[in-house]
Formats: sequence, C-alpha cells, structure tokens
Amino acid sequence: MTRAVVVGGGQAGVETASSLRLKGFEGEVVLLSGEPAHPYHRPPLSKEYLAGKSDVAGNPLRGESFFQTRDVQLRRDARVVQIDRAAAEVTVASGERFGYDQLVLATGSTPRTLPVPGAELAGVATLRRLEDACQLREQLPQARHVVVLGAGFIGMECAATASGLGVPVTVVEMAEQALGRVVSRPTAEFVVDRHREAGNTVLFGRKATEFRGENGAVRAVVLDDGSELPADLVIVGVGITPNTELAESAGLAVANGIVVDELLRTEDPRIYAVGDCANYPSVHAGSRIRLESVQNAVEHGQCVAQSIAGSPAPYRAVPWFWTHQLAMRLQIAGLAHGDEDTVRRPGSEPGSFSMFRYRGEQLTAVESMNHPRIHMAARKLLGGGVPLAREQAADPDYDLKAHLSG
Repeated sequence: MTRAVVVGGGQAGVETASSLRLKGFEGEVVLLSGEPAHPYHRPPLSKEYLAGKSDVAGNPLRGESFFQTRDVQLRRDARVVQIDRAAAEVTVASGERFGYDQLVLATGSTPRTLPVPGAELAGVATLRRLEDACQLREQLPQARHVVVLGAGFIGMECAATASGLGVPVTVVEMAEQALGRVVSRPTAEFVVDRHREAGNTVLFGRKATEFRGENGAVRAVVLDDGSELPADLVIVGVGITPNTELAESAGLAVANGIVVDELLRTEDPRIYAVGDCANYPSVHAGSRIRLESVQNAVEHGQCVAQSIAGSPAPYRAVPWFWTHQLAMRLQIAGLAHGDEDTVRRPGSEPGSFSMFRYRGEQLTAVESMNHPRIHMAARKLLGGGVPLAREQAADPDYDLKAHLSG
C-alpha cells in the first residue's frame, strides 16, 4: 500500500491529510505534528482565545473522530528532524522512522525576533503557537503598559484584544502606515483611527533599539529617536520566517520558502510543500510569492491532495485574507502591488466601504470593510477574470451580482 506522509499539524498539514481522503486517496495517510496539542485553529489565538473568551479545545481543525473515521494516523509531538530522500523516509525526534511514497512539507513558519539588547527579558513575547498564547493570556490582564511592535495583522489584533481588556497599548510601526503589505492607505488610516478612538496609541516611522529591564523582566522599550516607552509586556509582531531548514538539509531548493512549481511540487517529484513555507509561481502576482493566510494553507492542501490522488491541476486560487479587530471586519481579495489606483465604494451602513484597486483597467484587489457581500463578489470577479469598470465599482447602486451573472 502506498503511503503519504504529511509533516506539520497546522492548517495546511491538516487540510492536506483530510483532503487526501475526501479526494479518494486509498493509501495510508500519516500526519506528523510537532506540537503536543491536538491540531487547532491559529487565528483565534490573537483574538477570542487571548481575550479569555474561548478555549482551543473548542476550535480544533478536525475532531478526534474525524481522524479515526477517515483512517488518518495523527501522531502528535512528532517533530520531524530529517528527510532521507534516497531511502524515502523521515525521522522524528524520538528516532522513529516513517517511509513515504509521497511527502508533503507543511512546516509553517516562525515569528521573527528583534536582535536588540534585552530581547531575552521576561515579558518580551511573540505569538504563533498555543503555548505562546497561553503565556500571553495569563500576562495580559495583569499588564499595566503593553507595547506592540509591528502594525500588521497580528500586532493590531493583539492591540485590539488588549484594549478590550482595558490595558493601555502603544503600537510601534517602522513603516509609515499600518497593514502596509496588504491594504491601501485609506483603509489603513481607517483602521488606525478606530484604534486611536479605542484608546490605543499608534506610532509610525519608529523602531525599537533596546529593551530595558529590572530583575530580569522588561520595563521599557527604547526607540530609535531616544524616547522610552514604559512596558511590562512587549508583543513582537514583525513578521515571520518560513521553516525551511528541514527541506534545505535534504538538498531541496530554498528561496524565501521551499521552492515549488505550479503543482506545489519540489524538484523531487515525490515531495510537495504547502502553506506558509511554500514559495510558488502565482498567476495573480505574476511572479513567485509566499503567502501567509488560512485560505492559502487550505487551498494549497486541497491542490496537493488532488495531485497525490491522481488528478493533478495547477494551483490558480484567488488569494484572500481577513482580520477582525474592534468592531471592524476587514476582508481582502486578490493581491495589490502597491502602485494601483484606488476607487472607493461606499457601504450601506456606517463604517462600511470597499476599496477597489486597479492597475490601468485591470482590477487587482478589493478591500472590504464590514462589507462581506462585496468581498464575496470580488472573489468571483477576480477568480473569473470578469472586467469591471471603475465607475461601476464606485457606484453603490450598481448590482455586482447581476454583473457577474451577465
């Protein structure tokens, strides 16, 4: 019997393993997770879980019964330390080996840390895994001054959660706008304005140069202009680094992720890579990219499962993202390049709008603020390559559903 081994128990790994069964793969499926916990959803870690409103046990990626009924061998606390391509087997930290016919690397990513004095102090934290969230969940309600470094999704979500608990927050961003990698300036400014209204301080064009402590615990963050922010908890959200060490040590090509083709296959035809760790050719970006999103993880897993099950098809999915913070639900479809023109479409409710982003006459991305109906239409527009004139995008009375069906 053939065996597919999936390395990684995050969203991409679990989706690959479960999709193998859903797509008719009849061989053995082994899912090796490096974490001791049952596979869980990560997005709630910075929101509901951090706020104490949910338990990870209530947010499993798949229930225990799913793995049993679908005959997927889930091995927890099984961190893979070596790939032997010649023998077609992987070795986990305990020394146990697993042979494979097809191998899927869903190794994920690791939060970046700051190489500055004091980075080792207690109270300087990152958020990626359940253990990180557990520590922050205990520390946050007792904190008097929280500093968040980085105004990306994770940083701003943590800031929103902290402010909801009544904890003063200062967000420090090195760039000149929040969420700069994914949204237009008007949308970013709207998000920042809501944070400031909630009592958060947001600073731009500044970076941390030192963490100062007392008795081994952080007490202040020193910025590059010499100013000092009081802090007894610092959350570092300055991006992530793909986990490529395993692939690299096996001799696979690595460049800002594990290099794969349009089938998400490495140079070794028996090995695939999916999710945060995969660098793939995107028809939507017009170049190689590496994306960090739930959608990317899920649809990568489905694509690879289809290939292994015997019906390979190139990965063509439209990227989409979301964040939920304060009273805002921001959804983004497509990929912006940074040089687009922006067309605003008002929403029907206060605080709702969409920003359509164009390069010439080509629609590249749509940002929807509290506007889910427009987000769904945008995904269909971009996925089908359906043209939409700027004046149509800007008109709140123009029927996008009829436009799509016409």
